[in-house]
Amino acid sequence: MATNERSSAEETAEETGVLIAGAGIGGLTAALALHAEGVRVTVIERVRRITPLGVGISLQPHAVRELTRLDLGDTLAATGVPTAEQVYADERGGRRLAEAVGVAAGYRWPQYAIHRGELQLLLLDAVRQRLGPDAVRTGTSLESFAEERDAVRVRVTDRATGTPALVEAGALVGADGARSRVRAALHPDEGPMCWSGVRMWRGVTEMAPFLTGRTSVIASGERNVQLVVYPISARRPLLNWVCAAPEAEPGALVETAGWNREGSAADVLRHLEGWDFAPLGLDIHALITGSQAVFEYPMVDRDPLPRWGQGRTTLLGDAAHPLYPTGANGASQAIVDARALATELAAAGGAVAGGGVASGGDVAGALARYEAARVGPTGDVLRANREMDRSMRGRVGGDPVAAITERYRRTTGGDVTTVNAKA
Repeated sequence: MATNERSSAEETAEETGVLIAGAGIGGLTAALALHAEGVRVTVIERVRRITPLGVGISLQPHAVRELTRLDLGDTLAATGVPTAEQVYADERGGRRLAEAVGVAAGYRWPQYAIHRGELQLLLLDAVRQRLGPDAVRTGTSLESFAEERDAVRVRVTDRATGTPALVEAGALVGADGARSRVRAALHPDEGPMCWSGVRMWRGVTEMAPFLTGRTSVIASGERNVQLVVYPISARRPLLNWVCAAPEAEPGALVETAGWNREGSAADVLRHLEGWDFAPLGLDIHALITGSQAVFEYPMVDRDPLPRWGQGRTTLLGDAAHPLYPTGANGASQAIVDARALATELAAAGGAVAGGGVASGGDVAGALARYEAARVGPTGDVLRANREMDRSMRGRVGGDPVAAITERYRRTTGGDVTTVNAKA
């Protein structure tokens, strides 16, 4: 199509201030944060029905701070478990170290363990209540986008009917996950994801709490196998567990490595043979075999990018910086991204504030400032997660656990002093 010609669909394009691709934790938090700053937002999501999928995650105090600013503190408290201690153990349940976390460690905000799907749904409910029932368009696929002088023109498709449509937005935010279409369009030559060589199995089991009821256990075995267990629900006795085992040298993620496929309890128990958590009040066999489902993942990330987007388009959350789960920081960094994005775009004014696409406002400059604020810190977190994984598995160093965890908090800005200073 010639640049001076437009189809009838283009002539009737919908307009919005910011279009967010992806209704995950990062995208929905960004929608709430932008709306609170007076920015008009539309969210599109590929799946037709958002259901509480996934397993447990941790929200660090710096993320809970931002969600509390969005008036979600009470809802979080009614949903998740405020973790009070983290116990590092061996494969026989012997304690190597116990650390206070969250409020018990002096933070002004709790650290919550929560079911990822429940967190996503409470964010979705808040978006629909505050922005309107049509603010999130499910079953809508982003096909392509192109920037013009005053807008990003985004082609989308209704996946149920195959009907195409066009949206003009003052800015486009790719919050569409680790295998982001927006990122692939912006960085087409990036190549496959980086595989740590570690395979993970994850599940959620209905089982009574252990120890304090607010304890997270991270256990390491002689074969560099790890098992993490923690409660995730204020409403039901649910334990989240993750088993991680090295099975290859680090390298590119190949097709045979798989992704988010159904696993088996037998595969997990094979790696935990001889383990015994009786001293911790946990029955490992019952924990694994009683899981509602077992999911299998390769532990992957991507090398940090020097820039995420260009012009009026940027990335957020896993689309910008997929992280190892080591450090329990992935969702938290997406939430901090959302706050930084909202702050900069609100300051830009004109092209995104209030209604639809309008003249004025330095959107590209605002997105450049957002990236300048977040590319460096998230790159530090990514590298720190890699280092922590190697250190905790005994592949490098040999430092005591306390030294490893303290170095991680300091490097990533998650120490008490830094977090509490950002009221």
